Amino acid sequence: MSLIWRLLQLHKAHLAAAALMLATLPLALHAQTAEDDYNKKCAVCHGKDGLGNTAKGKKVHVKDVHVNMKDSQADMIKAVTDGKGDDMDSYKKEFTPDQIKALVEYYRSLGQK
Repeated sequence: MSLIWRLLQLHKAHLAAAALMLATLPLALHAQTAEDDYNKKCAVCHGKDGLGNTAKGKKVHVKDVHVNMKDSQADMIKAVTDGKGDDMDSYKKEFTPDQIKALVEYYRSLGQK
C-alpha cells in the first residue's frame, strides 16, 4: 500500500510541475515574439531601433520613438489597434489585444535606450 501511495504522491508532484510549466509557457513565448512581431511588422517604418530612419519611415514622416514617448501607452495601443489614417495600418485583425500591448511595450522600451 505504501508503494502505491508514494507513486500517487510522485504523480501529483509531476502534474503540479507540468501545470506550472504550461501556465508560464504563453508568457515566455509572448515575451519572445513581441520583438519578432515588431521587426516583421513595425520596423519597416519605425526602424529596428525605433528612430524611423527607414525609407518608408521617412516617406510617411514617422517620428523618433523618443518623441513618441510623450504619447501615453493607451494612445499608442489605440494607434496600433485602429491605425493612423493612410500612414499606419490597423493591426487588430493580425494581433490579439495582448500582442498589441506587448508590441507597444517593446516599442516604448526602445525609447529608454
